[in-house]
Amino acid sequence: MTLKSALQDVKETTLAAVSGLLGKLAYLASLRRGQESYQHWGMSLVHGTESFDRAMKTVHTDIVADVLRAPLAALENDLQESSRNSGVSARAYVESMRGGMEDLLPGARKDSPAAAHLNSVLLALSSLEKTSLEKTRGDATRSTS
Repeated sequence: MTLKSALQDVKETTLAAVSGLLGKLAYLASLRRGQESYQHWGMSLVHGTESFDRAMKTVHTDIVADVLRAPLAALENDLQESSRNSGVSARAYVESMRGGMEDLLPGARKDSPAAAHLNSVLLALSSLEKTSLEKTRGDATRSTS
């Protein structure tokens, strides 16, 4: 018998270990990988597949809403943190997220308003990263000339 509900367990244990909103969103998407349901053997075993899946959809919906409500500047900082913790560049991280759009949204269609909004946010973050990288390269070139 568990002392926590599946929803509490997902929020307080599983997602608490993942930093950043974008990190959490990418993690949730990784548990789907093109499937309708989420795959996490430990949580499904403890709480049952249906209960776990309901909890994951709820949390996933909440995280997407948090990302869509967050200011772009906050997401830019979040991207730096999330990518650093994953060991890849911010640019690669956001491009990977853009490539896995179908898993980033819990059950939403690709043509939904939330999908369009999330795609716009990720595109903006990608553009900001590209601009930042070009500026850094330009500054380095000028300082060595």
